[in-house]
Amino acid sequence: MERIIKLCSEQYKTASLDLVEKVFTEHENADEGKLVRRLVEEIRSKKYYVPELELIMVDEIDEIIGYAMFSRFHLEGKYSDELLLLSPVAVKTKLQRQHISKELIEYGLKKAKELGYKAVLVEGNPANYHPRGFRRAADYGIYAGENLHLPHIDCLMAQELVPGGLEHIHGIVDYGVYESLSPSEAEQNP
Repeated sequence: MERIIKLCSEQYKTASLDLVEKVFTEHENADEGKLVRRLVEEIRSKKYYVPELELIMVDEIDEIIGYAMFSRFHLEGKYSDELLLLSPVAVKTKLQRQHISKELIEYGLKKAKELGYKAVLVEGNPANYHPRGFRRAADYGIYAGENLHLPHIDCLMAQELVPGGLEHIHGIVDYGVYESLSPSEAEQNP
């Protein structure tokens, strides 16, 4: 199967949302699928969106088989010109374990470095990200805030794109900037 990495141009915007929603629905549940779709839509509409780092992989018939988004991110209002968040990453379920996410992530890390970013954060399974060079974020002085519900401290990871890229970057990760990740009034006050 031929695999090509492309920028997620306008013609792929809806199909990429459909893929993300389907993958997260299949692996978690329908609510999670909808949530991650809303998150992508929200990131695209905010100042943190980096069009050069919204990536897709297509097959030989130009069907999207993988997706990865890197967006600018800040810690306590700082570092948004240096720091990226990798989220979400999705691969068509029947094609997982074929290095599609690996290729997308590695391409994105290279591109992010070329664009001048110094580091990338990601939340997920360490077994999936350690082979890509990510390490526990806490080792760099970056910690999960109250609105991150991690199963373990090791699930928040960071990677330097340049030597010493995280030496001066530290603080608390807070997803409060994303409305789609913030509990609604109804959930807060049942």
